[in-house]
Amino acid sequence: MTAHTSYRLFLLAHGRSGDKGDTVNIGVIARRGEWYELLERELTPERVRAYLDPLGIGDVERFELANLGALNFLVHHALGGGGAMALKLDAQGKTFAQALLHMPLQLGDDVVAALTDHWKGRLPSYCVLDEAR
Repeated sequence: MTAHTSYRLFLLAHGRSGDKGDTVNIGVIARRGEWYELLERELTPERVRAYLDPLGIGDVERFELANLGALNFLVHHALGGGGAMALKLDAQGKTFAQALLHMPLQLGDDVVAALTDHWKGRLPSYCVLDEAR
């Protein structure tokens, strides 16, 4: 078994979410412009769908907004029919961005060094995940 560390998406990006009917809209914005390409590579629609799947969602579409350093995800059939019909705790999809920002990512040493610099030498402990394989 070798130990490795993964880091939550929150360290690289911030986000916001909301809804239209039964579809959740999640915006993920890179904290630094140079991290956008990493987000674009790591946050594929398939990976986002797999991560959010326990919430009982449908298909995920991704739209790139490179000029803003952002990705926009449409998560279909995520709200059990929409705000007026859903029995889900978050019937308007307001917390989906926060849920996605908890996604663990494997990062290279160069990115970890840049993150450490960005966070002034102190990465929030809840964002650093030590795992054994």
